[in-house]
Amino acid sequence: MGKVLVLNASYEPLNITNWKRAVVLLMKGKAEQLEHEDIFLYPTFPLPSVIRLRHYVKVPYKDIPLTRKNIFERDKNTCQYCSYKGDQLTIDHVTPRSRGGADTWENLVAACVRCNIKKGNRTPKEAQMTLHKQPRKPYSSLHFEIAKCTKDNHNHEWRKYVIGI
Repeated sequence: MGKVLVLNASYEPLNITNWKRAVVLLMKGKAEQLEHEDIFLYPTFPLPSVIRLRHYVKVPYKDIPLTRKNIFERDKNTCQYCSYKGDQLTIDHVTPRSRGGADTWENLVAACVRCNIKKGNRTPKEAQMTLHKQPRKPYSSLHFEIAKCTKDNHNHEWRKYVIGI
């Protein structure tokens, strides 16, 4: 029995909760079930996997910190130039700092040591290296948690409701 994606009344992801809390919200009429698993709690009550609150909840904006760990997490611990997966990753500035490149979500990517050295103090175009995916800031603070839960085809129905995973 798994985790349940909770959506606001506007269909934006709010959080991830356990199935028991989701069932309580459904029974109290505070939420509606949008997706379910093939497991039934009762003959007519399937285990929810996505629920939507009936009333809008205002949530304060929470900025996602720009850290090495979060860059690696966003890039799935994979070199964005050669697709190497492993522990020997570094952070690369797409536009080098010496050329005015900033420490931003849009300018930092995970790169293996080999690709980082090969690229050196050049842009990917000058080094004739292509980025597999253009770097961008994660859409919401739930991005990493949702990405973990949808890995290995678990909770694949969440992809309909979440941008960028």
